Amino acid sequence: MEQTCFFLPHDGVKLSELAQYLGAELADPTNANIVIHSVAPVSRAKEGDVCYVISKKSKDELSSCRASAVICSAGLQSIVPSHIAVLVSKNAHAAFAMAGGFLYPTALQPLPTLSQSAGISDRAAIDPTAKLEKNVAVEPFAVIGADAEIGEGTRIGAGAVIGPGVKIGRSCSIAAGSSVLCALVGNGVIIHNGARIGQDGFGYAPGQRGMIKIVQIGRVIIQDHVEIGANTTIDRGTMDDTVIGEGTKIDNQVQIGHNVRIGRHCAIVSQVGIAGSTVLGDGVQVGGQAGLNGHITIGAGVQIAAKSGVVADIPAGERYGGLPARPINDFLREVATVMTRAAGAKKPGEKND
Repeated sequence: MEQTCFFLPHDGVKLSELAQYLGAELADPTNANIVIHSVAPVSRAKEGDVCYVISKKSKDELSSCRASAVICSAGLQSIVPSHIAVLVSKNAHAAFAMAGGFLYPTALQPLPTLSQSAGISDRAAIDPTAKLEKNVAVEPFAVIGADAEIGEGTRIGAGAVIGPGVKIGRSCSIAAGSSVLCALVGNGVIIHNGARIGQDGFGYAPGQRGMIKIVQIGRVIIQDHVEIGANTTIDRGTMDDTVIGEGTKIDNQVQIGHNVRIGRHCAIVSQVGIAGSTVLGDGVQVGGQAGLNGHITIGAGVQIAAKSGVVADIPAGERYGGLPARPINDFLREVATVMTRAAGAKKPGEKND
């Protein structure tokens, strides 16, 4: 069967131009005119591809690599074969990410559902009081409520719902099937397919006749350049706001409760759950499937290991893991002790010496 390519290679950029864009140094200026079309892993890179290495462990793979160029640090230049051009970067991983974005700009945000979907579809439902700036694209079956405001260059995907009074900034991408309610969204925000923003928070008060619903009258504030993954949910605040800080990246299937406040440039991986009124400082990183208790504070720069259960405050700059979460060295030491004892335990029926 013929392979379908969803993202076509770039027409080509000279290595010298790519190096300038990345802020990297071309190790051998005679390679300046080599043309790069695509990115690829070391294991299957071919002519026209650029790849990257961040460890000497890649030495064996590089020996058979056919890439046109490799991005690496100065300390790893020696393991790159002489037939491959080298771009020297202080942060090869970040430089490679930039190269991918340069060569495949359309892959940086959700693709349009239709090949010809510029402008406003006559099959979209837009309230007459909504305000759309120029160059806004609205795909079929999207719904935009009363008094909503959509900034220039933003795309609203097929079947997306923008609630009454919602304000969305410029150059945003709101993908198909998502809903944005009771929210103020900044510029350059990406919300992927099926995300749910601004629905009720989970709040009930036990009463004589059962659980009494607590009204949720707050908002969701999403600052500039945030990215929110597919099927992630962010509840609106109870009386205050739920806030997602500038530049934060949230993976797919994350649950963020009401009144949570997340700082700038955080990274939250898939299936994390953050209970209501928890505060995360700037630059916090949370591994997949971790759970954070409500009403706690996670200091700036904290790293939380995957599958951890965080039940109390964590000071800034710490690394925690485990259930309950504790300093990562303590957690790893306990795991090593348990494994050592388990390995040394006698099997059932085995005689003592």
